[in-house]
Amino acid sequence: RVYVVEKSLNLFRLFTFSHIFRLFTFSHICASNSRRQKDFSHQSRHLTGFFSSPPSGDAGEDAGELDFSALLKKRYHRPRLEGVAMNNRVTLWRRLAQGEETSGGQRGGGRVGDPEDEKGGAQEEKLDSAYSVDKGKKIQLSVEVADPNAPIKWLKNGQEIKPSAKYVFESVGNKRDTHDNKCNLSDDAAYECVAGEEKSFTEVFVKPPVTITKLLDDVHTVVGERVEFEVEVSEEGANVKWMKDGVELTRDMAGSKYRFKKDGKRHILIINEATKEDIGMYHVFTNGGESKAELEVEDKELQVLQSIADLTVKSTEQAVFKCEVSDEKVTGKWFKDGVEVRPSDRVKMTHVGRTHKLTIDDVKPSDAGDYTFVPDGYALSLSAKLNFLDPPKIHLDTSGASSKNVITVVAGNKLRLDVEISGEPAPTVCWMRGDKVVSEAEGRVRVETRKTLSSFVIEGAMKEDEGAYSLTVTNPAGEDKAELFVKIVDVPNPPENVKCTSVGEDCATVTWDPPAFDGGVPIKGYLMERKKVGSSRWTKLNFDVYESTTYEAKKMIEGVLYEMRVYAVNGIGVSQPSANSKPFMPIAPTSEPIRLTVEDVTDTTCTLKWRPPEKVGAGGINGYILEYCKAGSEEWVQANQDLVERTQYKVKDLPVGEKMLFRVVAINIAGRSPPATLPQAVTIREIMEHPKIRLPRHLRTKLLVVVGEKVNLVIPFQGKPRPVATWFKDGAPLEDRSVGTRTSEVDTILFIRSAERSHSGTYTLSVQIENMLDSADIRIQVIDKPGPPTDVQITEVWGLNVSLEWKLPKDDGNCEIIGYTIEKSDMKTREWFTTYEHNRRPSCTVSDLVIGNEYSFRVFSENICGLSDEAGVSRNTAVISKTGLAYNPLPFKEKDVSSSPKFTAPLVDRSVVAGYATAISCAVRGHPKPKIIWMKNSMVIGEDPKYLMQNKQGVLTLNIRKPCLFDSGRYSCRAVNDLGQDEVECKVEVRASVLASRGR
Repeated sequence: RVYVVEKSLNLFRLFTFSHIFRLFTFSHICASNSRRQKDFSHQSRHLTGFFSSPPSGDAGEDAGELDFSALLKKRYHRPRLEGVAMNNRVTLWRRLAQGEETSGGQRGGGRVGDPEDEKGGAQEEKLDSAYSVDKGKKIQLSVEVADPNAPIKWLKNGQEIKPSAKYVFESVGNKRDTHDNKCNLSDDAAYECVAGEEKSFTEVFVKPPVTITKLLDDVHTVVGERVEFEVEVSEEGANVKWMKDGVELTRDMAGSKYRFKKDGKRHILIINEATKEDIGMYHVFTNGGESKAELEVEDKELQVLQSIADLTVKSTEQAVFKCEVSDEKVTGKWFKDGVEVRPSDRVKMTHVGRTHKLTIDDVKPSDAGDYTFVPDGYALSLSAKLNFLDPPKIHLDTSGASSKNVITVVAGNKLRLDVEISGEPAPTVCWMRGDKVVSEAEGRVRVETRKTLSSFVIEGAMKEDEGAYSLTVTNPAGEDKAELFVKIVDVPNPPENVKCTSVGEDCATVTWDPPAFDGGVPIKGYLMERKKVGSSRWTKLNFDVYESTTYEAKKMIEGVLYEMRVYAVNGIGVSQPSANSKPFMPIAPTSEPIRLTVEDVTDTTCTLKWRPPEKVGAGGINGYILEYCKAGSEEWVQANQDLVERTQYKVKDLPVGEKMLFRVVAINIAGRSPPATLPQAVTIREIMEHPKIRLPRHLRTKLLVVVGEKVNLVIPFQGKPRPVATWFKDGAPLEDRSVGTRTSEVDTILFIRSAERSHSGTYTLSVQIENMLDSADIRIQVIDKPGPPTDVQITEVWGLNVSLEWKLPKDDGNCEIIGYTIEKSDMKTREWFTTYEHNRRPSCTVSDLVIGNEYSFRVFSENICGLSDEAGVSRNTAVISKTGLAYNPLPFKEKDVSSSPKFTAPLVDRSVVAGYATAISCAVRGHPKPKIIWMKNSMVIGEDPKYLMQNKQGVLTLNIRKPCLFDSGRYSCRAVNDLGQDEVECKVEVRASVLASRGR
């Protein structure tokens, strides 16, 4: 019975699989028609239940269907296996790729079938019609042959398969196996096993891995809510595995807590009512990927339907705090200022349904504070404040003061007025001066407020602090107010305008004005002091208060300068001293000036001069005042507004032809001296005077000027009325614009900014008054360096001597040639050496020349300006040879002096003061001449004007102009040529100057 049932089952499976291949062939024919393809896929889904394991769980929203369409792929040029399978009457479907057992409990090549089918043949047991395997898995194909020595071949898509690392062949008895350890999509093909003339066909389907196309999302929820984790995979009907914190989730492990739902490619994990135990990390796995998400579950919040409110009550009233929450079962506690409230006769706590109450009877000030209700089991608190009301009151102590609350403060002192206040809640305090609020911030005038005390503070009271102030305290129960007046008294200001009105031989009278501010208290009097000018010691003149504003100081020394100052006194104290008076000297006036004479008179002016007074005294003379009046009149007019310090003065704007009298007085600190008056009147009229030129002595001879120099000649003249000055050059009027002239009343100036040779000549100055004339000649010669001598030639050579001759230069520089300088040059060295200086003749003989050398000569001409800029060079050369003597020099081999740079003297560390120029030096040798590179801190110093680099015969110098602190560092010098390089370095430290340090 078992055999018949099993065989019937195998035949049914074979028939069904043949039907699948017919559908597969039909799909190839209808591939171009998408609509028919969909109908075909729909029909194929009815067969999937035969090939797939049943899904876990019950049917319904969690049940899914497996899609077998992945197996229905296009297979081109493959043999149809249906006939082969039917001819061989394969009765067993085995999935050896997964290592699974057959329905009969056998593995490998065991074959169960009709005994007639097992007779004879090369292959006792053939391949199954088809195999299915996941990508990356192992597959095993097995056959049994009748002859254990019979050779077999394995073919893939008609191509023979050779043993390799991928394909492994095994032969055990009559059983022949081939293994593919890791399948890929290229292994999806038709396979054939050939044993002699018999063949067995099969087809391997490689399924690609199922990937996750939409990942899981983290979920945040509260207790009792529904939670869904959704993931989407690449193929419909794929199996997924759900895990939480590493534990696989199934329907059986938690009753109905977890539900699994499939919808095409979507897979959903459902948690109906989430709890805190569900918190964790959830994973979903496929054979081709995984995804994870976190679930967070929080407690539900307690809803506050009515919160407690702030209360403001008066004494003996009742206070009730009330709140309402969403849960009737919730209990809680009441707290006051963080301390739990305990029930008493006055304090009662009730809980009715969702309402919680706190009742306080006969409220007292101690009951004021912050009240809080905290529900049990919830991180929630409800707070409110109980305010106790008491009207404010000001307790101002005005004992010893007038009825107007006047407070008197001495200027400079500190005022601190402490005012006690009361009231509940604590009243708001406001100090005001008029309409302006006094700030509580830090300052000279401020308010300091504490709970029951408010202090009004003035640091260093000043006059501007005086005035009416008000204090107002308020709270919700009422208001209280107080008025007061602050009076500031002080010492008076210093007296003003202190001055000396008159002096005597040993006394002086001083006056002053009362102070502008008396300090709020009447002035009682004044105190006076005096001192000598230049001294710092003041002497008191009175010890008792002096009430008047005029004082006569006595017992003073004649001729000594004094200064005075005054203090004002009131009931508070003594003022600061007044400003010092101007210095004054108790002395008598000087005697009159002497020898008053007339120096010059014109049509409108008269110049007077005099001598100082014979008796001046210790006070000296500050200056002089001149006065004039018409003859016969006594009305004297002051000629000068300011004092004249010199003993000469020109009185201007006088009437022409009038006779005028003049006098002069000396002025010092004591006043005017007696006047000195001219004995007779002066007629105001111009006096005729012949013109006269006073030519300076150095201009009486020829004036030599070098080209480019400046000429500035000042020539005084005299004459009345003012003469007319005229300049001529070489007898013609001077019209050269490069030569300027300027004429005043007493002299004339001729100036040339840059002299040229053309400015040479005779300049004539003529001064004329009407038909009276005077003139003077000035000869100016502008000179320059001479030109070079001409036609320099060697006239004769004998022995060690050479005779030279030349002609005078074409340009003598506008002056006489005073000599010549002769130089010689060896044609080998090309260096010039002086042989003669100041040679006056235009010829010379040069001796002591060297035999065998060839010489060239040049000549410079010289005048009083110096040597000519260019020289006359000889046309020919002179060869010094010895008759009959032949010199055969040995062949000269030039020595190779090439060498790489080498420093012969290094750089030396320097420490210099900022602002003073410094230099660092070293010496180098090398051939060819090396290139020099200066660096600071390894950075090349470019064309920086701060640095001056010099190279003199291998001595290298770096000059640093006015170094500063930033110029400190390491300086290095590098010499480079084609043969190599060398480098030296030193440290330069720049110190700050002592004066700069003291200034800081």
